[in-house]
Amino acid sequence: MIRHLKKICFVGILLLTWPSCQTDQKNDVGFINTVNGRISVEKLKFALTHEHIMSNFGAEANYLPQYQRDSLFDQVLPYLKSIKALGVSTIFDCTTAYFGRDVNILKALADASGMQLITNTGFYGAANDRYVPEFAFKQNAAEISKRWIAEFDNGIDQTGIKPGFIKLAFDNGAPSEIDIKLFVAGILTHLSTGLTIAVHTGDNPLAAAKQLALLEEHQVSPEAWIWVHANKVKNEQLLIDAAKKGAWISLDGVKEANVAEYIRKIGYFKAQNLLHKVLLSHDGNSFPRGGKIRTYEAISKNLIPALKEQGYTDEEIDQLMVKNPQQAFAIKIRTSP
Repeated sequence: MIRHLKKICFVGILLLTWPSCQTDQKNDVGFINTVNGRISVEKLKFALTHEHIMSNFGAEANYLPQYQRDSLFDQVLPYLKSIKALGVSTIFDCTTAYFGRDVNILKALADASGMQLITNTGFYGAANDRYVPEFAFKQNAAEISKRWIAEFDNGIDQTGIKPGFIKLAFDNGAPSEIDIKLFVAGILTHLSTGLTIAVHTGDNPLAAAKQLALLEEHQVSPEAWIWVHANKVKNEQLLIDAAKKGAWISLDGVKEANVAEYIRKIGYFKAQNLLHKVLLSHDGNSFPRGGKIRTYEAISKNLIPALKEQGYTDEEIDQLMVKNPQQAFAIKIRTSP
């Protein structure tokens, strides 16, 4: 009897002291960090989960990107307003540190456009590790994760702006030592913060299998992981298998020209009763190294009308564009059963 009472007391203490990043205690909907502060995930509304407000892809790695600020605002701000007019409320910006992330510019654009923008922590390990800082090769995973956890706890560069997710990337082929180390650092960051891990993986089954194995090793649920650029995967059964385990499948290359292909892809998940595991976006960029806009409007203008013509209901569209981003990015620690 005494042992039973002690167990009840322990569980009660555990519930009272459980980290705040688990869920919103009042309604269990969860929260997310935008560049303007924490909000309930219900306020995300219609969300594009993989875009770039700006980036320096192709340029040399630089922690402090040298954007032409006036040119950037002249091009990006009107475009963001036009995207908002299409019904988009939130954009997840996937530009990492050393790859062109500038949270001060993101906040200024959010303020001026009324768009909810979400930045990230993490490093971009694709492009032959070009955008991985030199110190990351020397530090261990725990040391790297401390940097990312500090951004979550204290804000980025003393701005108070906190990341809403972790962005990582694997190169093609067998996973490299640095890619694995960065992913383990991402897992450790997730276990401390509850941030979801979005990983540029593409059509790399070896990288996907390694990531799933590491999640299992660290007792983290696949629900904490997004298979980014999954639209490039040729063997779609791999995506179905991952989704059944709980992983999020990001089909993030939508263009006006490939709408028919995306209807087929989405239909494949619908037939498997897995529509609730799909994320949709464009991988667009409104200021790619200062160049012309790589648009991210085809979902609103082309894909959604086409889906409706195919008989998709408003509830199913809402599932894809509203509910799935809420559930995928809600900040909570997701451990395996």
